[in-house]
Amino acid sequence: MDDARTAQVEAVAALAEPTRRRLYEHVVRQAGPVSRDDVASAMGVPRPTTAFHLDRLVADGLLDVHYERRSGRTGPGAGRPAKLYRRAECSVSVSLPERRYDLAGELLAAALAEAEQSGERPAAVLDRRAFRRGSELAADVGEESRDAALRVLEEHGFEPRDDGNGIALANCPFHVLAREHTELVCGMNLRLLEGVLDELPAAGLVARLRPQPGMCCVRLESTDGEPSRGLTAE
Repeated sequence: MDDARTAQVEAVAALAEPTRRRLYEHVVRQAGPVSRDDVASAMGVPRPTTAFHLDRLVADGLLDVHYERRSGRTGPGAGRPAKLYRRAECSVSVSLPERRYDLAGELLAAALAEAEQSGERPAAVLDRRAFRRGSELAADVGEESRDAALRVLEEHGFEPRDDGNGIALANCPFHVLAREHTELVCGMNLRLLEGVLDELPAAGLVARLRPQPGMCCVRLESTDGEPSRGLTAE
């Protein structure tokens, strides 16, 4: 599990504590930032306990901190700015198995917007954008080995598995979309993975549409036609 996903899991786990979850829900329901005293008074929780939980929520990326002088006064004698809490701007989501509907939504929305401006077929724009996005995902790995390709796929939720004859992808990050809009989404997925492999030519793999029950619609095969010889994803 990469660092970003670990952080998301830890953030969601932080809300398993009942008092912390109550305080979080109170903060995000407010129209503006609120102080520790505001929250403690509204929720009937001791201020030290409130402060502990709010700061834990900040550390986990669920709340942001904002400082301001609530009296509106400035200059000497205005007092220290109050520490205020509000919902963090970032979003946190965890799904098991991993889904990447954010990536699919980004590609589909961008393709539609470009197609409306250019007059090009949306499917053609989506193919191009998905391929380019796949190349971007693989651009920073620093090497072109098969293991590097598998790490990229593992990091993005595909769960690559060597079965002796190639690389099966045990998870589809776009599962629900692929089930409802199979041709469109599986085509996008294929082009995305083709982009990854185009950026890593030394991996010696090619992406093919090979739908199987319970698996991603794409399978990776050796370009030399030989078995994959015991590759494993790290």
